Amino acid sequence: MSDSVDNLVLEHLKKIQGELSAARERDAEILSRLAQLETAIARLTRDGADQFAETISDRHSVDKLRERIERIERRLELQP
Repeated sequence: MSDSVDNLVLEHLKKIQGELSAARERDAEILSRLAQLETAIARLTRDGADQFAETISDRHSVDKLRERIERIERRLELQP
């Protein structure tokens, strides 16, 4: 009887080891996918910041052009 109990315990331990191994593989995959998501979010954030910087630069250019046009209009006395 002791042998059958030992075999039963051994079978359960092997099953638990197999399930633990599968869980570790799933965890590794989840961590890998999480890292990919974090990288993608970082890229999106960086790209958004770059686009914002370009927008600000464009606004400054437009403001400079507006100032120049206003100066020209004043010199030519075109403003009402």
